[in-house]
Amino acid sequence: MPDLLLAPLPRQVEARPGAFRFRAGQCILLPSDNAPAVLGAAERLQAALWADAAADCAIVAAEAGPPEDIAVQFALDAAQVPQEQGYHLSVTPERIRLVAHDPAGAFYAACTLSQLTRQFGAQIPGLEISDYPDFPARGVMLDISRGKVPTMSTLYELVDWLAGLKVNQLQLYVEHTFAYRRHPNVWASASPLTGQEILELDAFCRERFIDLVPNQNSFGHMTQWLIVDGYRHLAECPDGFDWPWGGHSDQPFSLSPVEPGSLELIRGLYDELLPHFTSRLFNVGCDETVDLGLGKSKAECARRGTHRLYLDFLLQIYRLVRQHGRTMQFWGDIIIQQPELIGELPQDAIALEWGYDADHPFDEHGAKFAASGIPFYVCPGTSSWISMLGRTNNAIGNLRNAAEAGLKHGAIGYLNTDWGDYGHWQYLPVSYLGFLYGAAVSWCLSSNRNMDVAPALSLHAFGDRSGAAGRLAYDLGNTYLAAGLPIVHNSNFLVRLLLQPVEDMRWVNGVAPEAWDSARQAIRQALRHLDAAQMQRGDAPLIREEFETAAHFLLHACDLGEFKQKLAQAQTPAARQALRPQAKALAQDMRNLITAHRRLWLARNRIGGLEERSVPGLQRLVDGYLRIAD
Repeated sequence: MPDLLLAPLPRQVEARPGAFRFRAGQCILLPSDNAPAVLGAAERLQAALWADAAADCAIVAAEAGPPEDIAVQFALDAAQVPQEQGYHLSVTPERIRLVAHDPAGAFYAACTLSQLTRQFGAQIPGLEISDYPDFPARGVMLDISRGKVPTMSTLYELVDWLAGLKVNQLQLYVEHTFAYRRHPNVWASASPLTGQEILELDAFCRERFIDLVPNQNSFGHMTQWLIVDGYRHLAECPDGFDWPWGGHSDQPFSLSPVEPGSLELIRGLYDELLPHFTSRLFNVGCDETVDLGLGKSKAECARRGTHRLYLDFLLQIYRLVRQHGRTMQFWGDIIIQQPELIGELPQDAIALEWGYDADHPFDEHGAKFAASGIPFYVCPGTSSWISMLGRTNNAIGNLRNAAEAGLKHGAIGYLNTDWGDYGHWQYLPVSYLGFLYGAAVSWCLSSNRNMDVAPALSLHAFGDRSGAAGRLAYDLGNTYLAAGLPIVHNSNFLVRLLLQPVEDMRWVNGVAPEAWDSARQAIRQALRHLDAAQMQRGDAPLIREEFETAAHFLLHACDLGEFKQKLAQAQTPAARQALRPQAKALAQDMRNLITAHRRLWLARNRIGGLEERSVPGLQRLVDGYLRIAD
């Protein structure tokens, strides 16, 4: 049997003699007693068979039929498949049989068979697959608050693809991008999702066995609320504060737990948001409350302790969530700092243990949550943000580490996060690698730990049988490792350069001059795969431009790094004047990139956040170049 390019790879696969070939006039047979429960799975398979095998199979419900007329037969039988969401797939020369524990398992069986059809066309090799998931909940979280709010068509397409990877939970991270009817001043320029859009997306997700979980940050990360007149008085530090890692913020960040109006605001948000979701889960956020105790609550924190005050406010939020009949999820980064408090949390709250470097201590933290008895998820990430091109090795290491520790300590879920820090500069296809590998290791770690990511990515994300598109994404995502470039926390060094003022030399001090050419060579070498790519997707031209533009941004960062070093060495007016032509050229190059960025942003996302949160950081570079050029 040829190597299978499946994502996820199933738990157990055995080759069988012969192959099944689809023939004209065959049907997909559903069990007569529960045909409606598996109809969606059958329709998904029917579309795949037509697209990839040119097989026009009618869907029929009956107890049985002439064997020669049946191409695929569905059955639900929990006795044969005892694991929830599990299935058994058998391919013989006579027919294909799918037996599942439940309708979700039938859907996942159809997804696996659809992928086999994508690889092999009308003739599927004989095999037996037995499969079920490691983690009951396998989610993806999209940041829609740092700039990009996807169009509905983008969300529908992404949800459909993730469902095919057996992802069964989706969260849209919200700070201010839901259209609260009582708070229009907060989201006025953000192009938020409306209540009707959430209702429609929720229904779309349910049809694909995805739980659309509401997600509203409720403590920290509330800047977009607190900078608006009428809300600033609720801030812990209304006039700003010093970040714990250095530097100063002129803006408020967290709600103050000692302000009575803080809880009332949260109560009103929940009352309006939650009726749009059928999920019984609710992620309330509450991460990175870094200014707690630095402002209005300083005296109370000194008296009771900062972590105690945090926990007490979290418990008040918990009670609000329970009033809505939901189970509270919350980010676990604050409570893990004082693990003796974890046991005081209600046993039906779910902690979300997050970390985005390959060596994040999921094992250590998972052991502490497990010892407390609190259910928890492990929450790694795609490594796409602050990277433009991704960070392949880090993503794979981080995603695998989370799955290993989660299984070891009994995590009940796996939530793969995709953030948009500092203006959400990365384009969606850059995240496909992390989405695919995260879905694979959360479904079955033992089968997918060492999966060959690039060819599976090429076929199942980009529709490219040549393998080139997957290799392009994989290799571009490792250009951050180019010789001589520093490795920086949670980001690509070259993107960090783009985030700093042109005149700021700190990031290039100590970087070997030859590092810029090393990085350029790595990027250009990876881009060569684009010429060989044969993507069979309607948006293939857009994907090409997204990867080319992202690469161009980092090539520009290499030019910027060299320019900074020259500028640092230009000690005389004449030396600085000699750099003016290059400064003008860099300014024009960045203007061109901004134009491309605007176009690519609007191809998949709404306009809100583009000019307010994404373009300004790039425009600052143009302004810096022009100051030097003038």
